[in-house]
Amino acid sequence: MKSAVETLNPTRVRLTVEVPFEELKDSLDAAYKKINQQVTVKGFRKGKIPARVIDQRFGRGAVLEEAVNDALPKLYTEAVNEAELNPLGQPEVDITELKDNELLSFTAEVDVRPTIEIPDYSGIEVEVDAVEVTDEDVEKSVQQLRDRFASTSPVERAAEDGDVVTIDLEAKVDGEVLEDGVAKDVSYTIGSGELLDGIDDAVKGLSAGEEATFTSELKGGSAAGREAEVTVKVTQVAARELPELDDEFAQLASEFDTLEELKADSRKRLENMKQYDQATQAQERVLDKLLELVEVPVPEKLLEDEINTRKHNLEHHQLGQMGLTLDRYLEIQGKTAEEFETETREAAIKGIKTQFVLDELVNKEKLNVNQEELTEHLMRRAASSGMSPDQFAQAVVEGGQVPMLVGEVARGKALALVVEAATVKDTNGEVVDLDDEEESEEESAEATTDASAEATEEKPEA
Repeated sequence: MKSAVETLNPTRVRLTVEVPFEELKDSLDAAYKKINQQVTVKGFRKGKIPARVIDQRFGRGAVLEEAVNDALPKLYTEAVNEAELNPLGQPEVDITELKDNELLSFTAEVDVRPTIEIPDYSGIEVEVDAVEVTDEDVEKSVQQLRDRFASTSPVERAAEDGDVVTIDLEAKVDGEVLEDGVAKDVSYTIGSGELLDGIDDAVKGLSAGEEATFTSELKGGSAAGREAEVTVKVTQVAARELPELDDEFAQLASEFDTLEELKADSRKRLENMKQYDQATQAQERVLDKLLELVEVPVPEKLLEDEINTRKHNLEHHQLGQMGLTLDRYLEIQGKTAEEFETETREAAIKGIKTQFVLDELVNKEKLNVNQEELTEHLMRRAASSGMSPDQFAQAVVEGGQVPMLVGEVARGKALALVVEAATVKDTNGEVVDLDDEEESEEESAEATTDASAEATEEKPEA
């Protein structure tokens, strides 16, 4: 077999392959055997029809077609390996010549990973938010904890802001009650904004047994996005009573004996959260800077597939679970279809470039993924998917997605190298040493891996 490579552009090549006919012998034998099992010729037992009879009765052309179809994948793979190419997706194959007992020639056009030169990235500098926890932040955190321990007691008065009301709801569209538009004994805190727009104004001032009607746009269900006439009936009004902020509350709501200890712990937790956010922010901004330094051509076919995948997942998975159409989603987001197309394309380009660059770094730095790192990543992915580690691992193995997970971890390690070499300063001008952050090594690794995985989200492995 002889093969030659022609570069059509930085991300696409054409392979030209010539195969002497003797190299097709195994495929020809397999073709005769397959046809033997599929046809019947009077006078011959099934599977025992001579090759010359098959040629006479069914035509040599049918045999050659079957043999070529059998041989092409192996011949293409050999040519790719010989040329040391990194193909992306399926090739477009064209048989240019087929001479019986002489020669098979074909061409294969395919997208390939572009050659990328990773520049010196040690000079990257980024700015991140400073880690600052105010007294107001601590008070807000404690107040949220206090709200969780609030109690309620029924009252004989009209409903007010902050009260918990028990209500019945009935929604009509075009005068007809929706099949999924009736709900009984719903508990709702006035002012929480957790139900329909307009419900707060409707229920305030109502006492138990009273009802009101208002118009609101439905957020979910069979008539999501449509205007509905909603009748709300209050069956109970209960006042929320907050516990006193004292040492007794600290003992009730935490493992601490005093309110001051509880507040100190809240401050520490907030600092840890902000440090984690700061580390994630640093990784995202370092990645952006790295991508600015590298020229990365993007294969058009791969980009088109990536855009379509992102749109499909948004429409049929994320929005579908919320009962929203794409048009309604864009309306809520305040975006035009053109803006959505532009944003999706930009995100897809960034995802592809990120994977190419980080994969090149993995190869350049000879980074490996050990079993412990893979297991930790699998555990995190399982938790975020809502599946048990065993269930997630089984799904990954059955779906052949282990290489994908290995790639995610490896790219996370590559990004961590760049972040480590970069200069990170906060908005106060102070140098941030991410190695000295209070978060654990596991949290840091998770943030780094997630930063790279987010940029390459839904990017199919090649």
